This record gives sequence, C-alpha cells and structure tokens, in this order.
Amino acid sequence: MANASPPQNCPLCPRLALFRAANREKFPDYFNDPVPTFSAPVSDVRLLIVGLAPGLHGANKTGRPFTGDWAGDLLYATLLKHGLARGEYDEHADDGLELVDCAIANAVRCVPPENKPIPEEIKTCRQFLTAQIDAFPHLRAIFALGKIAHDSTCKALGAKLSAHPFIHGKRYRIGKISLVSSYHCSRYNTNTGVLTPEMFDAAVKEARIAAMPQI
Repeated sequence: MANASPPQNCPLCPRLALFRAANREKFPDYFNDPVPTFSAPVSDVRLLIVGLAPGLHGANKTGRPFTGDWAGDLLYATLLKHGLARGEYDEHADDGLELVDCAIANAVRCVPPENKPIPEEIKTCRQFLTAQIDAFPHLRAIFALGKIAHDSTCKALGAKLSAHPFIHGKRYRIGKISLVSSYHCSRYNTNTGVLTPEMFDAAVKEARIAAMPQI
C-alpha cells in the first residue's frame, strides 16, 4: 500500500519546499511541514473530509487540518453539532477535540503561497490522497470542500470530471464511495454569502447520511 502521508520536509514540490523553508525563518514556532490527517481510529472512519491546503496561520501553524483559522471555526462547530466530533475546539492541536467516525485531510498537504496551489502540486500530492482513501477499510463517503478538493478527489477515485461536476450539496456515487461536495468554508465565502452556515450545515448532514445511512 502506498504511503498516505508525505515525508517530513517533503521535497516533491520545489515551490512549496522553498515556501516552507522561508516560513521556518519567519515563524520558527510554527509546524511548517506537511500537515498529517486528523482522524478517528482508522477502523471507525466512514467519512473522509477533504479540504484544499493548510492555511499559513492555521494548520501550517498548528499541525492539524482546519485548526487555527475561520474555516475551522465553522467546520468543527458543525461537526460537533452532527456528532462527528466530541470535546471542545479551541484552535490548537492539543485542545482535546476528537473526531467520531471521520477523518480530515487536505488535497495538498503543504501550505502554498497565497493559499493557491498550482495544478502540478495538486497532481503530485494526489498520491497521498489516493493512499489515504485506500487506508480506511470501512470508508463509505467523502465530503469535499471546494472545487479543487472535489476535482482532486474525483481523479483519485478514477472518476471523470465531466460526469461529476462540482455542485454544492450534490451527492455522487463513485464505485463504493459517495461523494458530497460543498463550497469551501472559508471566511471569504461566508463573508460574501457564497456559503451560509445553513448551507454548510445541510451539506455536512448530507455527507453524514451518505457515510452512515442508517442514521
């Protein structure tokens, strides 16, 4: 089985490696490495949440996906509401928060300049997304946040993008996996009204039902 996690100080994307090195100089107390998957016990995972990439002052700082920025505030509050997390989210990796029946990873594991990975970086990092999907023996559904995560997930599953266009709240069936996608829960999307908390709540609920249809 392929490795689901990039190596520490991963060299595969030169631009991202240089950016990490620069950030180590600027922010020596930050995590500044490929951010690992945050997960419930592997055998319990039914739902994989796929984001875009670590935020410079969020996951790149804390070492945990969606931790320390606005997107995490909305994501974790919604997961807690729907029983997909327990504990209390407090914007740092040792807050004691635990995921329930789910895991969170990013399509690109390293923070990109201006929060914008280039296509080659997305493609290069997809090997880890594919391996991560394969690593969960009871995975039933994937919840993709944003078009880049949606498209990369489709490609990791061997699906054609033309047959599975990104549509907020849409559920697709790809082999044994259900794919539900949402606009990314970024501050920009919520501030501009592209995504409301109600829209995001409904999408998370759809993903939870897809992963655990008995609910």
